[in-house]
Formats: sequence, structure tokens, C-alpha cells
Amino acid sequence: MLKIQEIREIIKLIDQSSIDKFTYEADGAKIKIVKSNQNASQSMPAQAPTTAPDVQDSTSGAQQVQQSVQEPIQAPKKEAAAPVAETIQPAAETAVDPSVKSIVSPMVGTFYQSSSPESAPFAKVGQKVSTEDVVCIVEAMKLFNEIEAEVSGEIVEILVKDGQLVEYGQPLFLVKEN
Repeated sequence: MLKIQEIREIIKLIDQSSIDKFTYEADGAKIKIVKSNQNASQSMPAQAPTTAPDVQDSTSGAQQVQQSVQEPIQAPKKEAAAPVAETIQPAAETAVDPSVKSIVSPMVGTFYQSSSPESAPFAKVGQKVSTEDVVCIVEAMKLFNEIEAEVSGEIVEILVKDGQLVEYGQPLFLVKEN
């Protein structure tokens, strides 16, 4: 089965292309993406087992992409769980100053400012950082991943709170380059 990051990338590619319908089948799972400027529910029939809600890509403006995931027919019938709404967050807009860069999350996970609740945070507003300085930890699947600044400068703003869930590509810090 595809990972959520791969599905998002497919959605972006389909959204940027002239393709209106896309279907992908692998390992008994099926993903169908239909895009339309009009009411997407009229162009696509309801599908039985699991249907994800509409996902609006913020980079495309008004276009909507409807994504449906269908389980294999051979699978035993399960109680259908309520679909989880998921939005793709737009990248944080930097100020007019082009020297302000963002440090983004390289993965989906939980953001932590320090290695333990008793420890001091890796980075604070006003602190100078270099490209290899660890600025936070993102926990994904019980693995704690140290996130490096990848930019030298002064931290101007911390955009997320300690313990908050973060998405792939979500801005975590704003850094004013030297």
C-alpha cells in the first residue's frame, strides 16, 4: 500500500496536470482520484467500504480532488470506521524579508523542543544556529529523529508547540539568515 506522503505527491501531480481521473491498483487495494472544477460528488459514484473526505490542495486554489480508497473484494466485511478529515497545510509565508527561511519537518510525527521534559529546549527565539545544529526532535513510529537547522542564522519564530503533531513539509521554525 502507498504511504500517505506518496499519495499526496500523486494528488499534487494529478492536480498540476490535465488529467481528470486517475486509478491505481496494487496488492488488492485501489486508489481512485477524480478532479473537477464543479461538484465532484456528481462525477463520482459512492464507493462501499471506505471513502476518504474531499481533500483541497491549498496550492491549487479552487480545484478539489476527491480521493477514494477501496479495500479488496475478498477481504471480510468490517464495520466501516468514520473517515478522518485531513487537510494539507500551506507552507508558512515568510515576511517581506527574503533572508527569512523556514526549517520544515522532514516527516510526519510529534514535535519536541527538547530531548526530555526536564531538559532545556534545543532552540529558542533569538538563538543563533548553524547548519548542523539540532533544533528539535520529531518522533515517528517510536523513533526520535534529530532535526538539524540546515540554515545558519537567528531563530525568529517557533511555529509549533511542544508535543504537537506535524506534517511532512510543515514549517517548524523561521530563521533569519546571517
